[in-house]
Amino acid sequence: MARPSRNIDQRLLDAGRELLPQTGCAGLSARRLTEHAGVNLAMLNYHFGSKDAFIRRLLDGMYDEMFAELTVRAAAEGTPLERLRASLRVLARFVHGNRQVMARIMADALNGEPVAIEFLSANVPRHVKVLVKLLREAQRAKQLMRMPVPQALAFIFGGALLPVLFGTAAQSSHAVPLVVRLALDVHVLPLRAIEKRIDLALRGLTLPGSTT
Repeated sequence: MARPSRNIDQRLLDAGRELLPQTGCAGLSARRLTEHAGVNLAMLNYHFGSKDAFIRRLLDGMYDEMFAELTVRAAAEGTPLERLRASLRVLARFVHGNRQVMARIMADALNGEPVAIEFLSANVPRHVKVLVKLLREAQRAKQLMRMPVPQALAFIFGGALLPVLFGTAAQSSHAVPLVVRLALDVHVLPLRAIEKRIDLALRGLTLPGSTT
């Protein structure tokens, strides 16, 4: 039997990108997804096999776009520190552009949602491995101070990227005062603020006499 055309699979993926920031993995129902895409419910199983398989395809596609750019930046010309900064900015753009989805996935994983756990377990080590290699190169080049790499990564992620996830979650909570949510919008969540924190974190790890 010939596969139905009309780009139904892409319509479903587009609908998933719109809905996932609101629902997370656990809250995305097959019926809501197919209604949002304007397709028959049976088309989800036809094209993807199951709702969980669909979510895996959607999340992996989003991540793979970022990871392809990350690997290019990591291998480009420049000092290890320059390539590390460029790679962190790629990751920052991904987190910033998908912050609501990422916050939902983190919450789903903490609540034991299998597809969210699988996504994080499969993909987080991929970009961490790239960043670890660059950190070690920068340390060997005496651009960054020698310290355990996990500690250096925790310093960078804790200062630059984790505030985006926590800030996004705080924005959706009515328990957080409005003035705090407005401050997050201005000082924490914008991409320029994330990139500034990356620069500050790298400056904090830079050996005296090195240039950042």
